[in-house]
Amino acid sequence: MATSGFWKRRSLRVPDNQRTKAAELTLRDSLYPISLVTILFFLWGFSYGLLDTLNKHFQNTLGITKTRSSGLQAAYFGAYPLASLGHAAWLLRHYGYRAVFIWGLFLYGLGALLAIPSIIHHSFAGFCVCIFIIGNGLGSLETAANPYITVCGPPKFSEIRINVAQAFNGIGTVVAPVLGSYVFFNFDDQTALRNVQWVYLAIACFVFLLAGVFFLSVIPEITDADMAFQAAETHAGADDRPFRTQYRLFHAAFAQFCYTGAQVAIAGYFINYVTETRANTDSSLGSKFLAGSQAGFAIGRFGGAAMMHFIKPRKVFGLFMTMCIVFSAPAITQRGNTGLSMLFVVMLFESICFPTIMALGMRGLGRHTKRGSGWIVAGVLGGACVPPLMGAAADARGTGFSMIVPLCFFVAAWTYALAVNFAPPYRRVVDAFSTTDVGLRERQDGDDVENEGGKGAGAEISGVGSVDHGVGEDKPEVVNSEKV
Repeated sequence: MATSGFWKRRSLRVPDNQRTKAAELTLRDSLYPISLVTILFFLWGFSYGLLDTLNKHFQNTLGITKTRSSGLQAAYFGAYPLASLGHAAWLLRHYGYRAVFIWGLFLYGLGALLAIPSIIHHSFAGFCVCIFIIGNGLGSLETAANPYITVCGPPKFSEIRINVAQAFNGIGTVVAPVLGSYVFFNFDDQTALRNVQWVYLAIACFVFLLAGVFFLSVIPEITDADMAFQAAETHAGADDRPFRTQYRLFHAAFAQFCYTGAQVAIAGYFINYVTETRANTDSSLGSKFLAGSQAGFAIGRFGGAAMMHFIKPRKVFGLFMTMCIVFSAPAITQRGNTGLSMLFVVMLFESICFPTIMALGMRGLGRHTKRGSGWIVAGVLGGACVPPLMGAAADARGTGFSMIVPLCFFVAAWTYALAVNFAPPYRRVVDAFSTTDVGLRERQDGDDVENEGGKGAGAEISGVGSVDHGVGEDKPEVVNSEKV
C-alpha cells in the first residue's frame, strides 16, 4: 500500500477541468516550488551564455564565418517553437507542469551527451543538431517554467516573481562566459575542444539528477480551471473570448520575437564587436567583457524587480525598453570604450524585458493560459532569425555597423511597451491583476463553493487540504470533491 501511495502521489497527469487551491497559493506556500523551478532558470542562462562564448570559439578553432557560426543560435532558438507549440505544449495541457519539467531536462541531458562525439569529430553540423536537441529541452522548460513562476503565488506580484527568478538566469549567463574565457580561449585548439566535452558531460549528469528531484517532489499543479478562477476574481474578462481573438497575446508574442532576436544578436556578436572596435582586445578579454555585461544584465533584473514594488510593472517595462533603443543607436557609430559602454548599458536595460513581456502577455488569459504561454515562448524564435541577419551585415560592413539590425527589432518590440502603457484595452487588463488580493487574503473555510464555481472556475472543484512540498515523503492525502 505504501508503494502504491508513493506512485499515486507522483502521478504526472492532472485534470485541467478541476480547480485546486493552487490558484490561491500564498507567498509562503509558493516558496518551495518557486525555489525549485528557479534552478531551471539558472540552467538555461548558463546554456545560453555558453552558446555566445562557443560562437566565437568555433570561429577560431573551426575557421567558420560569422554568418555560419550563427547556426548555433538558429539551431538553439529555432527549436523553441517546436517545443512551445508542439510536444511540450501537448504535455502541458494533457499532463501538467511537472511532466514538462522532467521531459525538458531529459532532452537537455540527451543533447549534452550527444554533443560529445560531435566535438570529438570536429563536426560543426553535428554539434548544431545536438544544440537543436538541447534547444528542444530548454524550450520545453521555458514553456512550463515561465508561466509556472508567473501563476504560482499571488498574481499581484507575478512580474516581480518572474523577474527575480529570471535574475538567476542572468547569473548563469555571467558564469558561462567567465568559464569560457579560462577553459576555451587559454589553451590550444585541441585542448579547448576537449574541455568543451567535459563541460557538456557535467551538464548532462546534473540535469538528469535534477529530473529525479522533480519526479520525487510534490509541487502544486495550476490548472486551466485555476486560471479561469483568477481571471474571474480580477474581473479581467479576457478569458470569455475565443483564443483566436486574444489580440493582446499575439502582440506580446510578436514583441517577444523582436526583443529576443535583438537580445540574442547583440550577445552573440558581443565578442566580435569588442575585438573589432576596441584596440588590443582579444577573444579571451572579450569574453570577460561579455561576462561583465551579463553581470549588469543580472543586476538589472534584481533592480527592476525592486522598482516594481513601487512603480507599476508596465511603466518600468516601458522605461527599460525605451532605454534599449536610446543606447543601442550610438553603438552603431561609436568605437573603443564608448561603443563598449553603450552595449553594457543596453544589456542592463534588456534585463527585465523578456520576463515582463511574458507576465504582461499572460494577464487575463484565464483558461487559455497554458496555450497562450506557449505562443509567447515561441516568440523566442526571434533568436534564430535575427542573428543570421546581423551576421550577414557584420560580414559585409563590420560588426559595429551591424548593430543597426537589433536596433530595428528593438523599435518593433517597443510597440507593445507603448500599448500596455497608453492603450486602454491593454492597460485595463494589466492593472486589474496588479490590484487583486488573490493569494494575499485567507479564505474562510465556510466560503460558498458554489459561488466560487460560478466565477468561472470550472466544472469541478477539488479542494486539497494542504499543499505538500516534501521530497520523497508519503502522507495521506485529504481530498474532498464536490460537483457544482
